Amino acid sequence: MDYITEKKGTIGMNTEMKAIVVDDHPLIAMATKSILEQIQGVSVMGIAKTGTECLELVEQHKPGLVMLDYHLPDQFGSGVVKQIKMRYPGIHVVIFTGIDVADMYNHLIELGVSGIISKESSESVIQNMVRCIMDNCTMLPLPLYRNMRLMTSTPLPDAALTKDEVRIMSMLMRGATHEQIAQEIYVSKRSVDNYLKKIYEKLGVKSRVQALEKFVQSKYYNEMDRSEA
Repeated sequence: MDYITEKKGTIGMNTEMKAIVVDDHPLIAMATKSILEQIQGVSVMGIAKTGTECLELVEQHKPGLVMLDYHLPDQFGSGVVKQIKMRYPGIHVVIFTGIDVADMYNHLIELGVSGIISKESSESVIQNMVRCIMDNCTMLPLPLYRNMRLMTSTPLPDAALTKDEVRIMSMLMRGATHEQIAQEIYVSKRSVDNYLKKIYEKLGVKSRVQALEKFVQSKYYNEMDRSEA
């Protein structure tokens, strides 16, 4: 199915594309909608605040473009991308985020995103990204482009986590604070901080968001899902 249509007129050929904005911050969502609607041929069909709402709008409108915030109230953007691409592989998804996702570029590209752009980008940069996508291209910041290497690689094995570390990550997935984790496993908050530092080192990450993303991709998360089923 082609989600970008082309209409021939007396002057030439105009590309038209339906879009959806996904962001739980109303002001950012409305600003993004306004920026997109300044692009000739782009029509924003709706705004979603969660991953679930996004999938409902995708099902309803079959857009050509989804501008997707990475950190949503109900799930990570990567999970939303996976569900969209499984059902509608022709839809372009742009991760539009206020957090640093540089360490997840490879994973997001493997999922099939068409672009990744910061919310701090100027209006012209955002619009240029969308115009590139309408021409079946994408856009990269020069520093990232210059550091790119074309290569083939094999997936790295999952980091070996202990039962306590898996339990801590599982609690983080459910939104537990460090204090709540400490109470649950009968240790001090400082011990929890030390546990997390060790987990970050094992996973090769520097932040909570990156650690949760790696954990979701690991065998431990799949095993946790099966045990709760």
